[in-house]
Amino acid sequence: MKKVKVLIVDDSAVVRQTLADLLSSDPSIEVIATAANPFVAVEKIREEVPDVITLDVEMPKMDGLTFLQKIMSQHPIPVVICSSLTANGSETAIKAMEYGAIELITKPKLGTKQFLEESKIHICDVVKAAAQVNVRRRSSHQTIVQPKLSADVIISKPSNKAMAETTEKVVVVGASTGGTEALRVFLQGFPSDTPGMVIVQHMPEQFTTSFAKRLNELCKISVKEAENGDSVIRGRALIAPGNYHLLLKRSGARYYVEIKEGPLVSRHRPSVDVLFRSAARYAGKNAVGVIMTGMGDDGAKGMLELKQAGAFTIAQDEKTSVVFGMPNEAIKLGGVDSILPLQNISGRVLTCCG
Repeated sequence: MKKVKVLIVDDSAVVRQTLADLLSSDPSIEVIATAANPFVAVEKIREEVPDVITLDVEMPKMDGLTFLQKIMSQHPIPVVICSSLTANGSETAIKAMEYGAIELITKPKLGTKQFLEESKIHICDVVKAAAQVNVRRRSSHQTIVQPKLSADVIISKPSNKAMAETTEKVVVVGASTGGTEALRVFLQGFPSDTPGMVIVQHMPEQFTTSFAKRLNELCKISVKEAENGDSVIRGRALIAPGNYHLLLKRSGARYYVEIKEGPLVSRHRPSVDVLFRSAARYAGKNAVGVIMTGMGDDGAKGMLELKQAGAFTIAQDEKTSVVFGMPNEAIKLGGVDSILPLQNISGRVLTCCG
C-alpha cells in the first residue's frame, strides 16, 4: 500500500515535531520532511515532491498565504492549512480557501501541542482525504471516530405523496471541498429576483458568517447566514451556520428554515443529506436540487430522494469540480437529472424555475 507523503511547514519546532509524530503514527502516512519556513520547504520539495503539505500561515521570511498562492500557480500540491489565524471565520481563513487550500485546521493560540494530540484521528483523516484531491494550477485504512449516520436521525423520510406543484420554486444546494469558490461563481450568475435558495457548505462554526457576508457583497441577490425561522424568499440565499443542521420547512405557501442540533449525518454537521431530505418532504416537485464539488458522499442519498419526490436535480461535472466526490456519488445512485459545468448551472436553475 502506497503511503501518503507529507511535508510539514511550520515555524514552531514543537508543532513540527508534534505533527510529525501524530501523522507518522498512521501506517498509511509518511512524513518525508519538515520545514521552518517556505524557503526551506521549496528546497525539500525539490528533493522529493510530497502528496500533501500542512502549512502554517504566520511564518518568518514569507507568510503561508503567499506561499500557498505560489504553490497553486507554479506546482499545485494539496495543502492543509494548520494555523491559529483561521479561527472565527477570519479573513485569513476565507483567503486560504480562495487560494486553493483543501481544508483548514484551526490551532488554538495556547495549548497547541495538546490540541494536536487530541485531534490526531481527525488530522490524519484530513491529510489522507487531501491526498485524493486533484488540485489544479491557479492564477496568481481509515479510522472512523463516529458511526456514519443517515438523515434518519434528524428527519424521517418523505412520504410517497407528492407535493402539489406551485408557481414558486425553491433551490437547495450542497457543496464541500472547493465549494467556497464554486458557490461564488454559482451565485454571481443570478439576478436579484431569483427564487429563494437554501445552501449547505461544509464549514466550521463561525466561518459561515463572514463567508455569507462576503458573498452578499459580491452578488446581486442577498446572502446571509441562516437563522431559525428565516423565510425563504425571492432574491435571497440562506447559508447553513457551521455545526448546525439546516432544514427546509413549509407552512401554507411560505417556505422557511429550521436550525437544528443533532449528531453528525454522513459525518457532517451541517449535512447536505438533511437539507435535501427536508426539501424532498416539504417542497417536492417545487424544488430544484444542486450538488457541487466535495469529498465523500454527503447529499447523494438526499438528492435521490429529491428526484423521487419530483424535483429537478443537477450535479456539477467532473472537469469543473475540485473534488468529484459528492456529485459522482449522487450520479452513481441515479439521483441526477443533469450534469453540467459550474458556469452553466445557474442558467439551468433559472430555466427550471421558469
